[in-house]
Amino acid sequence: MKTILLQDWKFWRGDADGAFCPGYDDTAWLDVVVPHDWSVKEPFSREHSSGTGYLPGGVGWYRTYFSLEDCEIGSLNFEGVYKNAQVWINGNYLGRRPNGYIGFRYDVSSFLKRDNIVAVKVIHTDIADSRWFTGSGIYRNVTLTAYNGAYIPAESVFFTFDGENARIRANVIGKADFPVAVSFGEHRFEAGGNEIDLHVRVEQPKLWSVDSPYLYDLTFSGSDGLLCKPIRVGLRTFRFDPGTGFSLNGVSMKIKGVCLHHDAGCLGAAVYPSVWRDRLTKLKDAGCNAIRTSHNPHMPQLYDLCDELGLLMMDEAFDEWEGCKNKWIQGHNVYPPAHQGYAEDFPEWHERDLTDLILRDRNHPSVVMWSVGNEIDYPNDPYVHPLFQKMTGNNDSGKPAWEMVYSERKPSAQRLPVIAKRLVEIVRRHDGTRPVLTASAFPELSSQIGFFKPFDIIGYNYKESLYEADHMRFPDLPIIGSENDHSYRAWTAVRDTPYIAAQFLWTGADFLGEARGWPVRGSACGLLDAAGFEKDAYYRRKAMWSNEPFLYISNSWNSVGGETVEVVCYTNADSVELFLNGKSLGVRQRSEERVTWRVAFERGELKAVGSNGAAAAVASRLPSVKLALTPRGTEKVGAYTFSRVEVKALDDDGVLCDDCCERITYEVSGGSLLGIENGDLRDLTEYSAPDRRLYYGRSVAYVLTKGRAILTAKSERFQEKTCWI
Repeated sequence: MKTILLQDWKFWRGDADGAFCPGYDDTAWLDVVVPHDWSVKEPFSREHSSGTGYLPGGVGWYRTYFSLEDCEIGSLNFEGVYKNAQVWINGNYLGRRPNGYIGFRYDVSSFLKRDNIVAVKVIHTDIADSRWFTGSGIYRNVTLTAYNGAYIPAESVFFTFDGENARIRANVIGKADFPVAVSFGEHRFEAGGNEIDLHVRVEQPKLWSVDSPYLYDLTFSGSDGLLCKPIRVGLRTFRFDPGTGFSLNGVSMKIKGVCLHHDAGCLGAAVYPSVWRDRLTKLKDAGCNAIRTSHNPHMPQLYDLCDELGLLMMDEAFDEWEGCKNKWIQGHNVYPPAHQGYAEDFPEWHERDLTDLILRDRNHPSVVMWSVGNEIDYPNDPYVHPLFQKMTGNNDSGKPAWEMVYSERKPSAQRLPVIAKRLVEIVRRHDGTRPVLTASAFPELSSQIGFFKPFDIIGYNYKESLYEADHMRFPDLPIIGSENDHSYRAWTAVRDTPYIAAQFLWTGADFLGEARGWPVRGSACGLLDAAGFEKDAYYRRKAMWSNEPFLYISNSWNSVGGETVEVVCYTNADSVELFLNGKSLGVRQRSEERVTWRVAFERGELKAVGSNGAAAAVASRLPSVKLALTPRGTEKVGAYTFSRVEVKALDDDGVLCDDCCERITYEVSGGSLLGIENGDLRDLTEYSAPDRRLYYGRSVAYVLTKGRAILTAKSERFQEKTCWI
């Protein structure tokens, strides 16, 4: 088995008649590296959709060349193309895939030659097809997997564990009765035939958990080597109980989750795994132990990271079924909306898309729930029912009155239980080991029309007020908070209620799109900003979720001088004593997740000590300010190295100068600048520009190289700074 990562492509922005032909002249095309998102390379404009962050869609073409020695079988694999991808190899048309989020592959064995050309046309002309930023182009990896003889399709492998025994299933393609060596931990087996089905008793298993995410390598080998890429699996059991909530390996625990969209600011949808590693590590440090993939399949590497880091996952498939939701063009709930999106493709493609999601992700120990829909039952958007003459949702501020009343001209909500039953059947056909749910926006109606009947769990979005009554109505169904706000009340509704298993905050990180109106181009409800930096909301959440003594002093004290200011400490201590330059300012009791004081500002050190031993201190900034460049992680991706560099304005003592908003210009010697992100969702500087101002004294630069490179940062105020990457 040989896998080739197809990274270097030619790109043309717009249509190109005949570009699928091998002899087409693409010398004038732009050289790009995949993953590639063309939307974030173009200017923000009010003519585009506010829902998707005021960035364009359109049409684009890609072409790449690769050579191959002897090969009997070849598979061309796309992890994600947004959207409506049409694919050719050596001029032969392979097919199309409307869904932009799920991966797909083609058997290209019949078309392979020594020298090969792949062409891809991407059609994303409906720029208001979603309520968040989607990206455009081949924004995830593309690989060519070549085999000589037999192979095992990764999607045919299914690994399960019941607490004592593991079961390993797989299909061998290419040869009849081909001998296969199966390796799992210390276990070695010989299997024959084209259908492998092994039952293995595991003595003294090392269990996968959020605190100790131990992973085993599952491999399949034949006479010519590996038949499938090694699969990392984990041994764990879990249960959602309607009375006691969630348990993992028999240990009861609360799921403390966040919802995540798939973009990363200036990178758009073309996100490298190390960016997600940094974000997930920070979220876990705040007490988070789960994520929800809102509202679609994410990149495969994110699931690998959750396996490795010990984060549970709600894997979500769709935001729309047959009915198209309103998509905002000129601001949140500003009429008229657009009606574009996946609903147009759902009837024909839902079974294949959902099946491919389940087959791709079912071996991940982190995945403990399948969600087949988000707010499909949102009131009057588009489904209605005569039981409610007026229905309002959690996001209806500003809607016209006529949009919130029953109308026979809209589709009936009675259609929802029919589709739900079909989707649940598809999931269980391929995986009966995990519960299936939907994230409900209007359970007041859905619970009365049979919508919940097919599901194993009830997911409620912002409906904590219904927990108690609906637990009495549905005592045999577990309830979780599938989407929740940041309030202390929403958390205690989970913490203090045994039968509520989970909370998923909206959101873990700021994301592009779902914008309230120009010039704001994203949603700022994350714990982390679009650059991946911690916000005050992050420390507030850590005070609620962390099991370790924790205390944080908000840096707002350091932003003003010469007046009385409010000092805010986020903590899980019962009380906190505050000191200014060694003098006690008194002890205050914690209220919810914080302790506050009003103090007269004075330069020096502010220190807080909690009753549980937690302590924190902040110091006044010195007058001098300098620029600091700090590499925060590199990763090798094929022939390239991706690097992330933090840029901060600091004083001589290393204190962040968060009122500094200097515009910094960047240059890369020996590589290319992918983008600069500062986290400011009102900053309309083009992401393709080589400069950007600091926001709260900081930003992050992303660089792609093929060797060592130098990043230079300069401005009118600061001395030029460089760093090797």
